[in-house]
Amino acid sequence: MTNEIINPLVGEIRDILVTARKNVASEVNNELIISYWKIGEIIVRYEQNDSIRAEYGEQTLKLLAKSLTAEFGKGFSRANIYNMRLFYQTYPKIQTVSGKLSWSHYCELLSISDEDKRNFYEKEAINAKWSVRELKRQISTSLYERLLLSKGEVNKKEVLKLAMCGIEINEPKDIIKDPYVFEFLGIPEDKPMLESDLEKALMDQIEKFLLELGRGFMFVGTQQRITINNTHYYADMVFYNKPLKSYVIIELKTTKLMPEAAGQLNMYLNYYENEVNDAGDNKPIGIILCTDKDALTAEYALGGLSSNIFASKYTYYIPDKELLIAEVEKVINRWREKE
Repeated sequence: MTNEIINPLVGEIRDILVTARKNVASEVNNELIISYWKIGEIIVRYEQNDSIRAEYGEQTLKLLAKSLTAEFGKGFSRANIYNMRLFYQTYPKIQTVSGKLSWSHYCELLSISDEDKRNFYEKEAINAKWSVRELKRQISTSLYERLLLSKGEVNKKEVLKLAMCGIEINEPKDIIKDPYVFEFLGIPEDKPMLESDLEKALMDQIEKFLLELGRGFMFVGTQQRITINNTHYYADMVFYNKPLKSYVIIELKTTKLMPEAAGQLNMYLNYYENEVNDAGDNKPIGIILCTDKDALTAEYALGGLSSNIFASKYTYYIPDKELLIAEVEKVINRWREKE
């Protein structure tokens, strides 16, 4: 039997087996999550019926964990039993639990007390198919707070939209974060860098950089040549965003925002719109990533240019989560007072 017959035969069989294994894994995951939810419901029911008195609650969980571990093996530590109880309390209706996430995902989500924030990370973990590690990173780098602060004047509509839908990409501003966090590069906060070195470091960690950029980004290339009147210019990094059907040109600056950067990027966008865009592509988007910016400089530098040009800060370290949370709460409290 020749390879011409064997190769497609093996290919079809492989597809069947891969699909079957995925279905089995998905079914096992669903049953595990439902079982843990039911265990949590039983514990809460016993507590509410006063079968487990409050003063003996923790001791009861400890004994329960010991008994279940002895009979069923790993997975029933006191911490996990506690999470099962919390799981039921947080999701009292099993219909609201998604089988697209694993138990490990839900254990991470249960650590978030704010309901809107937790709902956002849950929706986005499903939409973006985040692994548990990716979910941890997005929580630790305060993605929720960064997105809200990136939207300028936060209002109830924005908070509920993120909580109910995750990140919806309908217009260029929806892909912008401020700040971007490049902690995965391992660069000390105070270490000076050349733009070329920063670009190389990001390329070496392209998968993590794409994760930080967000959903729908596809890498096109670095130092993409743009020739105008026999003069060559080079765009630092070019991506394509599939939901927006737009090229995204990123200019890296290892200094604060300077007005000339906006003019240069605007020229690149005009070139891409006229010379590179295919039929069906929308206007390209430009992002200037800089170490700092002030509102007045940004206003004058970007005013009158394409509405598709944005300036965002980046940082090499995880921002102070408490400060970001406090800033978001301050803005949210402001619009709550207006209601």
